[in-house]
Amino acid sequence: MDFQYDARTQELRENLLDFMDSQVHPAEPVFHEQLAALDDPWAWDSVPVLKELRDAARARGLWNLFLPGKDGAGLTNLQYAPLAEISGRSLHLAPPAMNCAAPDTGNMEVLHMFGTPEQKERWLRPLLNGEIRSAFAMTEPNVASSDATNISTSIVREGDHYVLNGRKWWITGAMNPNAQIFIVMGKTDPGADRHRQQSMILVERNTPGVEIHRGMHVLGYDDHEHGGHAELSFTDVRVPAAHLIGGEGDGFGIAQARLGPGRIHHCMRSIGIAERAIELMCARAEERVAFGKPLADQGVIREWIAESRVRVEQLRLLVLKTAWLMDTVGNKGAHTEIQAIKIATPTTVQWILDKAIQVHGAGGLSQDFPLAIMYAGIRTLRFADGPDEVHKSALAKSELRRQEARRKAQA
Repeated sequence: MDFQYDARTQELRENLLDFMDSQVHPAEPVFHEQLAALDDPWAWDSVPVLKELRDAARARGLWNLFLPGKDGAGLTNLQYAPLAEISGRSLHLAPPAMNCAAPDTGNMEVLHMFGTPEQKERWLRPLLNGEIRSAFAMTEPNVASSDATNISTSIVREGDHYVLNGRKWWITGAMNPNAQIFIVMGKTDPGADRHRQQSMILVERNTPGVEIHRGMHVLGYDDHEHGGHAELSFTDVRVPAAHLIGGEGDGFGIAQARLGPGRIHHCMRSIGIAERAIELMCARAEERVAFGKPLADQGVIREWIAESRVRVEQLRLLVLKTAWLMDTVGNKGAHTEIQAIKIATPTTVQWILDKAIQVHGAGGLSQDFPLAIMYAGIRTLRFADGPDEVHKSALAKSELRRQEARRKAQA
């Protein structure tokens, strides 16, 4: 790996840093004020200041940076990594301002890789232009969705249509009325091999039988700043057969293809969260006095600050290595590292946020600082795209096989 940024990455990085300092960070309080004034609190993407930021990001060439190829900015994972990190410092504002916010990013990747020309024209193009939003409906309340083969929503072929029945929850962004298209994962053939039972299909929001029941809360937050997390149901929902993504039975494979980049993007942005938490922690430690001296002079506080710096530097190197491997040997070749960063990132950043909150005292728990909502989001990430335990089990299984092969080769 070459640790130096190439010319294009450096140019984009400087551009993005200026955008963050001059426009995004000053817009953060404005965004929340304007969002609070809306009649529909879930319609976050209609806030005027966000449109201004989107126009500015487009003009600067900071648009669709996440997506490789001609549909996006054409960046490699290694080029995008430092940019995603910077955007993570203002997670609810910078990624959507650049059209790089989940779950739309993953959905655009799915349509980019597997969509038909008609599907791309009808849904990918408006998503790439930031005209509509989307949601990815996989997780279900009645099964352990950590095992994706448990998904029970039925997708049954009837002539030129598929009929969907099932219930989903924690569907990020679905409360937003501008989330006009859902990618739904369900079973088309429950009798097939367990990894060939699932399929993915595009369901428009206003299709009869689609009902949104409620928004889910995350440690007390409704996350309306990015469209919330909905519980919804599908009752005899009829969808044209042309809305199927790929073929019947391709759903599990498509999900894996979607989650690989999604996992690394989450990890990249999370490093930005950690960096902002360290900045806030240091500033608070310098300005507050306890027992006759600044918190920054207290031994335990210095230990937390030093340990935070060490941990985030270790994490960044692992994420960059993973990005480099994805570029050079592909997602399959980088599978071990993708699992490793998914395990390491949320727990590492959660630890840093915990210490930053502690340094802030009661203020760290309040709405006066972004630390509490950052903590809730990072804690969520230990479930999103697969819980820690699933990744640890799979990684351990892979390591055991690798070590066994090494022993046999030496025998």
